[in-house]
Amino acid sequence: MILKRLMTAAFCCLLLTGCDTLSWPPQLKTADQLSLKESSFGQLPGWDNDAQGEAVVALQRSCAGIMKKDASDNLGVGNFAGTAGAWQGMCQALSKAVPMTDAEARAFFQQHFTPYEMQRSNGDEGLFTGYYEPTLYGSYRKHGRFTVPIYGRPNDLVTVNLGDFKPALEGEHIVGRVTRDDSLVPYYDRAAIDDGVLAKRHDEIVWVDSAVDAFFLHVQGSGRIKMDNGTTLRIGYAAENGQPYVAIGKALVQRGALDKDNVSMQSIRDWLQQNPTEAADVMDLDASYIFFRKLKGEEGPLTGPLGAEGVPLTPRRSLAVDRKLVPYGVPIWLDAEDPDGQNNIQRLMVAQDTGGAIVGPVRGDFFWGNGDEAAHKAGLMKSKGHAWVLLPKTADIDPKETAQEEPHTPVQPSAPAPAEASDTPQQNHFMSWYKHVVSVLQPDDE
Repeated sequence: MILKRLMTAAFCCLLLTGCDTLSWPPQLKTADQLSLKESSFGQLPGWDNDAQGEAVVALQRSCAGIMKKDASDNLGVGNFAGTAGAWQGMCQALSKAVPMTDAEARAFFQQHFTPYEMQRSNGDEGLFTGYYEPTLYGSYRKHGRFTVPIYGRPNDLVTVNLGDFKPALEGEHIVGRVTRDDSLVPYYDRAAIDDGVLAKRHDEIVWVDSAVDAFFLHVQGSGRIKMDNGTTLRIGYAAENGQPYVAIGKALVQRGALDKDNVSMQSIRDWLQQNPTEAADVMDLDASYIFFRKLKGEEGPLTGPLGAEGVPLTPRRSLAVDRKLVPYGVPIWLDAEDPDGQNNIQRLMVAQDTGGAIVGPVRGDFFWGNGDEAAHKAGLMKSKGHAWVLLPKTADIDPKETAQEEPHTPVQPSAPAPAEASDTPQQNHFMSWYKHVVSVLQPDDE
């Protein structure tokens, strides 16, 4: 069996009532398609009003990785974005042209790129949510008000990439731990971890002063910790426990604690803080749990945490996308509703991150940065919008070319083998399903 550690994106913010509880075993995605319609810069709403110089900063970071690729490699799925060689020519021109004014940056994009409207199978309108980098207060040791642990990745956490067994399952994985009798069982859920099942392992990175703030750190996947010694520590996603994610906003609506029309990240936070005796049980409804690692890197107003592309995110310029459909590093013009109901967000973004909930064409997660305004915007954002991908003029691209997620046949055993005795019914369910998965993941016949 091949066991590979999963390197994935920062966990995205999906606390609103539109989110459904994920099932166990995981449901495999069905095929979805992204098609491109050639457009022009004159057709991009608000193009002449953006500060494209900020987007150049983000694109330069992506170019560093693109320059390391083999020139003949396709940048994305199929021939959707052309070869890395076509992008490398643009990246070389970019490196010679910086620094630029906004007008010069706008002219650069117009000289080197052609915009294509992104369309899904049933239209061109998509959904755009938001995420941010929260700030917490902490200490390297447990004392006083600093009693809530932020854990690093446990040594016994195992990730099984099902794509290693069968290409059709690429991108699907299960997470668990191996017991003393060599059984693979689901990893501990949030309630068990909060009750102290990991407490004696000394895996704590830092201790913070708020369980509610720690919960929202898990939702965002990265954050800044203002330490009691006067320093600032940045931490980012390392792994997750693989347990199902539950939208606690939806749960609070079902309980009558919140009104469906007014659910937001802030209203959920307010309720948790105002109801401390019930807050722990409500947060434990979300069985998923994130483990973190310390981050080192750039600092500055245009620098955020590391995204899934492996480069620092740029506030209000980095976009999380469905990696199976959209390659990292491509510029994307966004025209989406502002979460505050003001004028539409119309700005040039760069695809630099991903997330488990960012699935399908014309779907993105807008990185707002750090601070109160970023938290406010991200908490409200659930915006309809349109997007255009910018592709190099030198790339050999067929506008009719489409990117499509690999269609999967759901693993649904009609008569799974009986499970061996295990610690809990949940583990029995997991082992029964897992054995069936292993049985169907044999090498395909030649």
